[in-house]
Amino acid sequence: MSKVRLPKSSPTIDMTPMVDTFAVILIFLMLTATMASPEPATVDTPFSISEKPIPDANFMTFLISTDGKVFMNFDNGPDTLFQFRPKILAEMGNRYGIEFTDRQLREFQTYPSSMGVRMEDMTAFLDTQDANARKELQVGIPLDSANNQLAMWIQYARMVNPNIQACIKGDSDVEFPVVQRVLNILQDLNVKRFSLITSLAAVKINLEEIQQ
Repeated sequence: MSKVRLPKSSPTIDMTPMVDTFAVILIFLMLTATMASPEPATVDTPFSISEKPIPDANFMTFLISTDGKVFMNFDNGPDTLFQFRPKILAEMGNRYGIEFTDRQLREFQTYPSSMGVRMEDMTAFLDTQDANARKELQVGIPLDSANNQLAMWIQYARMVNPNIQACIKGDSDVEFPVVQRVLNILQDLNVKRFSLITSLAAVKINLEEIQQ
């Protein structure tokens, strides 16, 4: 009985379903991703070997630039229902006699990066959408003894969110007296614990030592 010979042919793989799947995933990521907004000042953080991550919620960050300007940012809470940011701004408005509109409070709530705006310029900052105009108003939060607005921000941020933690992100070339001033304000407000944001230092591996 003769053997049945099957026709010889090269196998083919249909990649269409896999390409469609990747396209759907890519579109989903593009639609749901949030674009990171640049900070008002470029900060070259010092290096360290600590790997402790920055908290995802309940934090206030102090950004200190090389020219001594201090910017501040804080999150809106672990849940969108908390809405800490507009509440803090409303308290600051009551302190300085400024009444913010609902639109201004929403604008402040969704602003994605640090701010270094004086309270007397805050309404103008929130009303404009011009990037250059906002940049001109980012002169740093006043922290001198005669007009210590930074202390007021910290005080009301802790009042609205008692679980808030302090993080300091300073440039590696910033003058120490500016950092010391921020630390003194935190201590005066009984903030004894804070984190320093650094870049992870590269670890040199000696293969000879490992092999031994």
